[in-house]
Amino acid sequence: MIYLDSAATTAVRREVIEAMWPYLTAEFGNPSSHHSLGEAAAQALKAARATIAQLLGCRASEIIFTSGGTEADNLAIKGIALAAPRCRHIVTSTIEHEAVLESCGYLHRHHGFEITYLPVDRQGLISLEHAAAAIRPDTTLCSIMLANNEVGTIQPIQELAGIAHAAGVPIHTDAVQAAGALDLNIGNLGVDALSLSGHKFGAPKGTGLLYLRGRLTIEPVLHGGGQERGRRSGTESVAGAVALAKAFQMAETSRLESAQRLSKLRDDFIAAVLSFVPSAILTGDSVKRLPGSASFCFPETSGEAVLLYLEEHEIICSSGSACAAGADRPSHVLLAMGLEPAIAQTAVRFTLSESTTAEELSRVALTIRDAIHSLTRSK
Repeated sequence: MIYLDSAATTAVRREVIEAMWPYLTAEFGNPSSHHSLGEAAAQALKAARATIAQLLGCRASEIIFTSGGTEADNLAIKGIALAAPRCRHIVTSTIEHEAVLESCGYLHRHHGFEITYLPVDRQGLISLEHAAAAIRPDTTLCSIMLANNEVGTIQPIQELAGIAHAAGVPIHTDAVQAAGALDLNIGNLGVDALSLSGHKFGAPKGTGLLYLRGRLTIEPVLHGGGQERGRRSGTESVAGAVALAKAFQMAETSRLESAQRLSKLRDDFIAAVLSFVPSAILTGDSVKRLPGSASFCFPETSGEAVLLYLEEHEIICSSGSACAAGADRPSHVLLAMGLEPAIAQTAVRFTLSESTTAEELSRVALTIRDAIHSLTRSK
């Protein structure tokens, strides 16, 4: 099998399993318990938080462990917005992950917030001028993803942060797809909140975090025992936090080398596909894109039919966001980028991993050629 759906999830690294295993077995204590077993768990949680903070370039107290990227997005957007009751305006984009769009929708429906959705161009990039013009005196938050999960386009977050801060507005970024691929140092990005999900870079599903700048206050989304300094109640998953820290550490250690290798593989693969299938449309920015992301539309076919053909040949990929799998409607990301619905329905996404080889991608490109030839001939 050739697996090219890393944007949906990655395999848990062996080293991560070994790091978390003690906290699933002998060291199973509750970190809130005041006995030796609980204290050991609390120390492991503290160490995991410190490791992640060092990698992000922030304080340990600014890390909030969550169940994944969706919860982190919800906590950032709802939490920051509801903690500033006199402001009722949020700026986001039309191509955000559903976790961001649905959180904004909830605030609009139930709390009267006005949402400004920034448009994007054909490459999936927002305009800095549009962003500056959208921010108002009553803007509570600006939330723009760092890299898109469907087409891989990277947004100019550092510049956006400067624009937002000049207006006194905090900025949140969904960086779920960027971990292990882009520099996530908080000082370099300049953001006030950042979401990550562990299963995108070798940790188990159900692990994630929200970085929240210390000066920001939030309204908790989950209420209960007051864990995570009162910002996210619920007994912490010690094993999950340990796994997240280990996976993030490993991803950061190999990031530069991995990004260089995957970028070369990606570019060669894109060139091969466009050569074999001249009608194919590359989606996303050709330069400002994630190292391991290649996505296409194949006019006159069905994206689902292409996926089935490839899977029959032991090639695993996707039509877009796994969180929207099974939806009959075209991708909201591709529609926002100006593609016609009929074209957007033909989308196929290929996302590489550290184990992907040039030989595998050569085979995939040839199989795509055969798939398109077979499907268009049968029409």
